[in-house]
Amino acid sequence: MALGDAILACLTERPMTGYELAKTFDNSIGFFWKADHQQIYRELTKLRDRGHIQGREVVQSGKPNKLVYTLTPDGRAALRHWAARPSVPASIKDDLLVRLYALDSVDVEPLRTDLMARLEHHRDRFARYERLLNKRFPQGTAPPADVGKLLGLRIGLAHERAVAEWCEEAIEALSALTSGAERSNVVPLEENQRENKG
Repeated sequence: MALGDAILACLTERPMTGYELAKTFDNSIGFFWKADHQQIYRELTKLRDRGHIQGREVVQSGKPNKLVYTLTPDGRAALRHWAARPSVPASIKDDLLVRLYALDSVDVEPLRTDLMARLEHHRDRFARYERLLNKRFPQGTAPPADVGKLLGLRIGLAHERAVAEWCEEAIEALSALTSGAERSNVVPLEENQRENKG
């Protein structure tokens, strides 16, 4: 997948300015396809040059004019063509996993500290996905046009839960390796959620 395909997918919702697109990206597709705002703006120019999107200038008083981008028929065709191709499973490149692989040759405490930070990161993302799911799909169902978005949120929740649980397991295992170390004070995700709700 290329960044252009992700942008075309975002623009299927509605016409957007580059700023609106970048913000939408940050709160949706950006969860599983990273791009900074400058990359998005550069890609918009390429998509416009290819005829996949068009920009319409909107005059604003007291503010700079803005460009609102919409998909063209060629852009919709390019998106359909891209979506019809087989996907490529994502590969994992994670330096933490490489360090764990070499556990017998590295210091355990920095890894344990790193895992604690990872755990918090994934718990935070889990909570964010959960808030989005409850806000956008309070009944747990979606109209046909939003089923893909609901499924994306559900896989995000499942992934973040699985990684958080793995971090808990790894922290416990590393804590057990440390001679004379106190037992870890990691609270499992389910208990952590109950505390936050109560």
